[in-house]
Amino acid sequence: MSDGQTQSILDEISSPSKNQEAVILEKAPKIAVYSPKSNQPWDDAVTMALTYAEIPYITIYDEEVLDNKLVLYDWLHLHHEDFTGQYGKFYGAYRAAPWYIEGKLEAEALAAKLGYSKVSEEKRAVALKIRNYVIGGGFMFAMCSATDSFDISLAADGVDICEPMFDGDPSDANYQSRLNFNKTFAFTNFTLERNPLRYEFSSIDMTSKRNNVARETDYFSLMDFSAKWDPVPTMLCQNHTSLVKGFMGQTTAFERNEVKPTVLILGENKINGEARYIHGIKGKGFFTFYGGHDPEDYQHRVGDPKTELELHPNSPGYRLILNNVLFPAARKKKQKT
Repeated sequence: MSDGQTQSILDEISSPSKNQEAVILEKAPKIAVYSPKSNQPWDDAVTMALTYAEIPYITIYDEEVLDNKLVLYDWLHLHHEDFTGQYGKFYGAYRAAPWYIEGKLEAEALAAKLGYSKVSEEKRAVALKIRNYVIGGGFMFAMCSATDSFDISLAADGVDICEPMFDGDPSDANYQSRLNFNKTFAFTNFTLERNPLRYEFSSIDMTSKRNNVARETDYFSLMDFSAKWDPVPTMLCQNHTSLVKGFMGQTTAFERNEVKPTVLILGENKINGEARYIHGIKGKGFFTFYGGHDPEDYQHRVGDPKTELELHPNSPGYRLILNNVLFPAARKKKQKT
């Protein structure tokens, strides 16, 4: 475009009658994806999206986090992770599966190598490092079970919530009453799932509460914000549609009544009382939580083949993921002192 055409577009955007804003993308963020070195029996929607969009990223895990390497990155992604030390609550259905047994042994060996007697203690140490990273100015994007398990781990700091099949000894008596919701990022007043055989962490997740939701009618709405006054949520919600197809996950969506009032709802299914896409500020940093596992695979199961993104080039669900890459690239406005 010529300079004149560019200026004409900017003039149109600046009009008070337009809900639009020009945002300068200052630099490509340094991206880290938190993922174990071994192969998992499921795929990560974010790494697939980053690879498809040719956005470079570095894979890190517990050793790098505990070695304070997070400061090297602007943006951290967590996907389908369990920060509670309960191995994803897969015990009931998959405790005899080779991948579960191998993963448990690897996690125990890594925890011992890093100086911890329990995986739950080591994972909580990792969660606390990530918390400090965000407070210090980092940006964290989490999907699926990494969202609620992260907050549960923070709330249960100093409390044993794991049963013997997970950590070798009984959980603390009355551990529910000892949770500290002041330590969490997004959720409050939730109730933990005590049954180790049940594939669920807590009351935060809406998966088992939405039996009346048919796939054909499973959608969530993106909220509408003022681009000139609320550029961050506007950027995170920008899409070619305001109605996005729902998709399942271990953590599908969040109980609306258990989201803290200080957290911004970006996408929701109001009829079901679900918050699907949320954003908040913690210290000098930001976090975004996105429910569900794969935006183009409605009910992705363990061992299912990965989604071919070439078949979904205009996926609104995947676009939300990439919006979160744009956000930390934007020029930050100086705050008033």
